[in-house]
Amino acid sequence: MSNGNGAAAGWGGGYFLAMIGSAVWFWQQADGFWNHVGALLQALVWPAFLIYDVFEALAS
Repeated sequence: MSNGNGAAAGWGGGYFLAMIGSAVWFWQQADGFWNHVGALLQALVWPAFLIYDVFEALAS
């Protein structure tokens, strides 16, 4: 019996790779301890800001 979770696993892997890539990018831009902590937090939530900007651009 297949429950169709195979496709979801692929997207999760892609999201994980994007999160790692964004963490590396934000880490390189940071300077100091708290900026590095902020960079890791930014890496977790950047997709939300991306979608918000896309919807904002579509609305105008």
